[in-house]
Amino acid sequence: MHNVELHPAQRDELQTLENLMQFYMYDFSQWLPLKLAEHGFFSIQPKDEYWRHPATQPFLIRVDDELAGFVTVDNETHIASAEHNIGYFFLARRFRGQGVAQFVVSALLSRIPGQWQIFHIDANRPAQRFWARLMPVLSGGEFTLLQREVDGYPCTFYVLRSPFSVA
Repeated sequence: MHNVELHPAQRDELQTLENLMQFYMYDFSQWLPLKLAEHGFFSIQPKDEYWRHPATQPFLIRVDDELAGFVTVDNETHIASAEHNIGYFFLARRFRGQGVAQFVVSALLSRIPGQWQIFHIDANRPAQRFWARLMPVLSGGEFTLLQREVDGYPCTFYVLRSPFSVA
């Protein structure tokens, strides 16, 4: 197993998060109609306000001291009872399928107690398989599954409370 670290991104690492957002958008272009701009990057608005919002907690993911991705927790929820949301979650492809993402989610749920919503767009089949497998394991089966549309796209929501006791 790799040494996986999840550390809060500092202000001087915001450009790193913005850079990684390009890879996140690239992955999502498989399921959403995202287009490259003429300069060769996805045209995304700088997220300064998002990064600086008091409820936004960005984390960099390192595997064996190598930058491997990022994840954010925010309060941009679609479920009335939810306090926390995984806003963005990107892991470089070579680290996928090795337990890194499961470690990251487990660490977040341990660090930040409360009512969570975690969702994915249904067109993203790898995310669908990942969350469907992971949620029962992490929550001990104590979660609610909901279907909602977000920006016109069908999405699956998992709602759970952390911490929870796994038997």
